[in-house]
Amino acid sequence: MSPRGRKGENQKLKMLYLAKIFSEETDDQHGLTISGIQAKLAACGVNADRKTLYLDLEELRHFGMDIVVNKEGSRYFYALGERDFELSELKLLVDSVQSSRFLTDRKSQKLIKKLEGLVSRYEAGKLQRQVVLSGRVKTMNESIYYNVDKLHEAIGRGKQIRFKYYQWNVKKEMELRKNGEWYRVSPWALMWHNENYYLVAYDPADKKIKHYRVDKMIRITPADEDREGAEAFKAFDAASYAKSLFGMFGGEETRVTLEAENGLAGILIDRFGKDIPLVAIDPGHFRTVVSVAVSSQFLSWIMALGEGIRITSPDHVAARMREEAERLLRQYR
Repeated sequence: MSPRGRKGENQKLKMLYLAKIFSEETDDQHGLTISGIQAKLAACGVNADRKTLYLDLEELRHFGMDIVVNKEGSRYFYALGERDFELSELKLLVDSVQSSRFLTDRKSQKLIKKLEGLVSRYEAGKLQRQVVLSGRVKTMNESIYYNVDKLHEAIGRGKQIRFKYYQWNVKKEMELRKNGEWYRVSPWALMWHNENYYLVAYDPADKKIKHYRVDKMIRITPADEDREGAEAFKAFDAASYAKSLFGMFGGEETRVTLEAENGLAGILIDRFGKDIPLVAIDPGHFRTVVSVAVSSQFLSWIMALGEGIRITSPDHVAARMREEAERLLRQYR
C-alpha cells in the first residue's frame, strides 16, 4: 500500500490529535507548515495527506477553533489564534494562585501546571517565569481545597454544618480550640479577605454573625437541620463587612468618628471606600465616620498613621486607645 493510503495506528484519533497539536505547538508567534503538521501527526501514529489535511482544518474552524494562516515568504504557517484565555489573563490567574495563602505550595503548583495547559508550550514558559516564590507564608492544611467544596454544598443545600477548629501552639502543633468541642453553625457565605478564605456563618448559640478561617477548620460535616439566621443575613453586605474588619479579627462593630489631616484622606478612602463622609473642620483637617470592628488590630492601624489622626468618639473607643497607648508605654519603658 502506498504511504498516502496507509492508515496509522491511531488514525481514528486524528482530529483529536490535530486539535492537541494546534493547542500545544502553535500561538500568535509560532505556526506550523502543512508538512510540519504532517510530521507531528505521524509522531502520534496518524497519517494525513495534504488534501485531507486542508479539509480537516476547515472542520476544526467549523467546530469553533480559530485556525489562522500566515504567509512568510513563500511558505504558509498555520496556528491557533484566539483562545478561551489570553496570556495576560492567565498571568493574573497564576499570580493569584501563587499568592493565595489558603492554598498549599503543592496544590498551587498543581493548579499552575493545569493553567499552563491552556496555552502553547512556548507561552507556558512565560507563565513559569511569572511564578515568583517569595517565601510567602502558605497554609499547611491540604484539605482546604476540599473544605471549600463541602461548604459550598452546605450553603447550596441550606443546611447547618459542624466542624472542629484549631490553632497552632508554641510547639508548632495543631491544637483544637474549645477543648476539641464541635462548632455548629449555619453557613451563609465564603469570603476571600487578605489572601485567606473565611466562612461567614450564623452562630445560633450567640445569635450573631461570625467568621472562621477555612484553613483552620477540620472534619467539616453537614447536618440535617436547616440553616438559621435568615433575618440576620437579609441586610448582610459582604463588602461592608470585610471593610469593617481588620485582619478578620473579631470585635464589636461600632460607628467611630475620626479627625485627620487632609493628607490621610486617600488612606481612609482606600480602607473604607469612597462612600465615607469627609467633612472639613478647617483648611487642613477633616472629620469622618466609619463602621469598624473595634479590636487591637484597628487601634494599632490608627497608631501606625501617626499624629495626623485621632479617635474623637465614641468615648469608650477613645478610652480603649488611651489604655492601649499606656500599655505600650509600660511594656517598653
